[in-house]
Amino acid sequence: MAKVAWLGTGLLGAGFVEAMCGRGDEVVVWNRTIEKARALEAKGARVAASPAEAVKGVERVHLCLSDDAAVDAVLAAMGPIDPAIPLLDHTTVSPKGARERSARLRAEGRTFLGCPVFMGPSNARRAQGSMLVAGPKAAVERYAPALSQMTGRLFVYGEDLGIPAALKLFGNSFILGITGLLSDAMSVAGEGGASPEQALEILESLDPNGSMKARLARLYQPERPASFELSMARKDVRLMIEAAGDRPLAALPSLAARMDTMIAAGQGHRDSSAIVERARETKAT
Repeated sequence: MAKVAWLGTGLLGAGFVEAMCGRGDEVVVWNRTIEKARALEAKGARVAASPAEAVKGVERVHLCLSDDAAVDAVLAAMGPIDPAIPLLDHTTVSPKGARERSARLRAEGRTFLGCPVFMGPSNARRAQGSMLVAGPKAAVERYAPALSQMTGRLFVYGEDLGIPAALKLFGNSFILGITGLLSDAMSVAGEGGASPEQALEILESLDPNGSMKARLARLYQPERPASFELSMARKDVRLMIEAAGDRPLAALPSLAARMDTMIAAGQGHRDSSAIVERARETKAT
């Protein structure tokens, strides 16, 4: 049984706390809105009045907050704590913020791991989903067993905390981007008179997951013939926008603008997958 502080008991944090209490851990919780923390008392958690109170005498500290500013504010509110107590951050933050925070805390002699997750509250309760981890190698190895209890799969990315932060945003980009594209696609189908059931039947037959993987693989082929020329794809996007009529569109207008820029630069003959070619480049850190 571990004694743990959990700072940030929103929907996701509350799910993790419930699971920890269910496994027999002693969990002290704090949240800016105290009522959310008190709701976990029935699960066995103890509520602290401040971050500084929450971290007294614990073995490790978990953070699950809203953004970079919230993490920095809560870290400051903790005050001085034993450097041996690890700080495990599950917050979705910027790569820049993660790296700066890691460097600052390491200079202070504190152990800090970036641990963002692809999990919802119900996943957290059942220890399902994925967790991305980076930090000092010895600390990652030491706390990996405890982190593995919290998730279905643990991905480890070395010591650069910016990598899991970037990959978390990468994954959320897909989730939100797919939502936007699905909204546009349903507007096109609906305005044209197709039912949602008919549209979803076609979507299923297209196998979006397999198609996405195939297009990604094409980006790494040094010489690839065009299977869907950019100029022809742009024509289809025009038809989509026209077909949607007055319905709001979330993604297609931006896609059209990017295609227009590339076509104006003489790239209309290239495969449509070229629109993501520059995006696949890795920036040196």
